[in-house]
Amino acid sequence: MLFFWRTLISFWRDPAYRSLLFATNFFLAIGTVAYRFLEDWSWLDSLYFSVITLTTIGYGDFSPKTTLGKLFTMGYIIIGVSLILGFVNTLFWHYRKETIKKRNHKRKNNA
Repeated sequence: MLFFWRTLISFWRDPAYRSLLFATNFFLAIGTVAYRFLEDWSWLDSLYFSVITLTTIGYGDFSPKTTLGKLFTMGYIIIGVSLILGFVNTLFWHYRKETIKKRNHKRKNNA
């Protein structure tokens, strides 16, 4: 469990991670505001739809009905899924780097 917290702290110290975290949250906020006004959904429904769209879950319980909402969604998916994949990729490589460091540290101490 301690390794988990150390890894989270090291993520936060990594400028690439912080930038992607900010960009991802900013993009979710853009989607939330857009759906709130384009589709007249509640704030929670708008955020929910933004999250399930960017994570490619897409339950199908919501879908844009307006022409502007549909056009926005097409661009939102193309840009947003790329952003989310970059975020996940950064998390993976950072975690992998930390895991390798930990493994090498254990080997060094056991030798």
